[in-house]
Amino acid sequence: MKAKKAIKRLSKVESILSNVIDQISDSDSGLRELLDSAKTSVVRAKKTVGSQESTKATKKPPAGASRLSAEGRRNIAAAAKKRWALAKRKGVNAVTGRKLKQTA
Repeated sequence: MKAKKAIKRLSKVESILSNVIDQISDSDSGLRELLDSAKTSVVRAKKTVGSQESTKATKKPPAGASRLSAEGRRNIAAAAKKRWALAKRKGVNAVTGRKLKQTA
């Protein structure tokens, strides 16, 4: 379970326990103490999950063209131009590989 979802559920449990504790009469102190200890356990668990969530590493940035250096981009462009020139000399389209049509 993700930390955010766990914290949300623990918060609901804590509020339910608080409501039940408020509704219990003062004469039933044994039950009240038991529910108080359960509530403190829930609060402690919530703090633990919250601290683990904050120490997690952030997401990695998406891989893409931003990793290429300027020199790398120049090399790729030069190679593409060479491929296009070679394809043009052979009389085929560099992308589709079809034969070029002669115009006028």
